[in-house]
Amino acid sequence: MAEDTQKTAEETEVKTEGNDIAETPAEETAEETVTTVTEEVKKDDLDMLKPGQVIRVHLKIKETTPKGDERERIQVFEGTIIAKKGRERNSATITVRKVSKGYGVERIFPLRMPAIAKIELVKELKTRRAKLYYTRTSKRKLKETAPKGTVQKKTARKAPKRK
Repeated sequence: MAEDTQKTAEETEVKTEGNDIAETPAEETAEETVTTVTEEVKKDDLDMLKPGQVIRVHLKIKETTPKGDERERIQVFEGTIIAKKGRERNSATITVRKVSKGYGVERIFPLRMPAIAKIELVKELKTRRAKLYYTRTSKRKLKETAPKGTVQKKTARKAPKRK
């Protein structure tokens, strides 16, 4: 009888192990699906940002008051994207430049930074380069592109008057 009890205990352990193995892949598959869906959403956000766009980045900033209380506020940084780096979603960054009180200010934002509340697109500027570092020293302004779906009128150039 002792042998029968031992076999039964061993068989139940084997069955239990088999059930654990069967349940584990199903749980992993569900988690993988959720991860892929969220990654696709983030990928669309990354593809949407391009150099030459003027954006507003809303950052969550935690502050401590003189009384010792912590409070959170939103700080907005508005500027032009001059570079986008990192194809991988985890290491992707954008460099945003603005001119404040006559001084150029650049800030690098990791796109996976949890402190970023949202990114708003203000307008798009016409560019032909992937990196707009020349805007640091150049005095010329970038031209604004027309929104999609609008038709621009072409004006006929008048011939110069001859004497």
